[in-house]
Amino acid sequence: MKRTLFDGLGIAPNVRELLYIGLAGALGSVGRYAVSGWAYRVAGEHFPYGTLVVNVIGCFLLGFLMRLGIESEAVPRELRVAATVGFLGAFTTFSTFGYETMRYIEDGLLGTAAANVGAQLLLGLPACWGGMALARAWMGAGV
Repeated sequence: MKRTLFDGLGIAPNVRELLYIGLAGALGSVGRYAVSGWAYRVAGEHFPYGTLVVNVIGCFLLGFLMRLGIESEAVPRELRVAATVGFLGAFTTFSTFGYETMRYIEDGLLGTAAANVGAQLLLGLPACWGGMALARAWMGAGV
């Protein structure tokens, strides 16, 4: 039987899974900061290159890990959950959007894929604007 980080500590499996996700999430957030900062230093700050780079890397990694983990036993579930939900969840959430959209396309659900893309933009951007407007109003800067 394989030994894991929390073996022998009497931690319930569901709690152990949450700890793995949390630890991987910490690494993902630090990774996002490092990779994004590198991209801005290399390419400049006149375009969101840092965000683009982490999103593209995240999409690639999520696609790879999910396909490998779901269609084979190469990536144990515990590692797959920590890497995808924890690390990539903190590294970027765009990777999940990309993966889900590609699954719809692979399944021939082009309308659902298009609706997902449209909904993410049509709801996400106004939600971001709303959050920004609320923050401005809260800080007294006006909307």
